[in-house]
Amino acid sequence: MYKRVRKYPISIIIFLIICYLSFFRPPSVGVPNIPHLDKVIHFLMYFGFSSILWVEFLRDEKRTHPKKGWVIAFCLPILISGLIELLQEYCTTYRGGEWLDFLANSMGALVASLLFFFVFRKSKLF
Repeated sequence: MYKRVRKYPISIIIFLIICYLSFFRPPSVGVPNIPHLDKVIHFLMYFGFSSILWVEFLRDEKRTHPKKGWVIAFCLPILISGLIELLQEYCTTYRGGEWLDFLANSMGALVASLLFFFVFRKSKLF
């Protein structure tokens, strides 16, 4: 367990931030009504989460098979996203789980995974 915490510290911090942002009660402030802004934010949150997972995976797991990277950096954020959406729907009264949020989260993880697997994996950065 401690080995995983040591290998993925930034990812764990981002996961905790996403959990906090997903369950806190937002204040009512006068924000301009921009259509689908929340979907863009969901996409960016999970794009960032998956990207950091890929960076930390590629940094430490150079000799492992790339399928492990797909499980860690693509499947895990999608599973977490689905769980959070279900918890928002059934465990809170002030938040509701939406399928379009889940789709935006999944697209963010997919785009980050494709980018890191096909572009950055073979670069000299890792």
